Amino acid sequence: MKSIEIIPLALKKIEQRKISREWIEETLNSPEQIAEGYQGRKIRQRSYTISGKKMLLRVVVDEEKDRFIVITAYLASRVERYQEGKR
Repeated sequence: MKSIEIIPLALKKIEQRKISREWIEETLNSPEQIAEGYQGRKIRQRSYTISGKKMLLRVVVDEEKDRFIVITAYLASRVERYQEGKR
């Protein structure tokens, strides 16, 4: 399993957005989908139900051989917008 490094700005944003470390780890290690991001980055995403509403956790990473470097993470309410084949 790859190690996970979260850059300081991402850590601050994740805390502000009240996203658990457990969800970050689960999304990185078992994503439902992986999308292409800017500058060769990957967006690993997984859906969660929060207060009865389906949300998509999107974690933007620089992926190296032995680690994930988390650039940012956020919850999106418009799940269909980001899921492949549903646009």
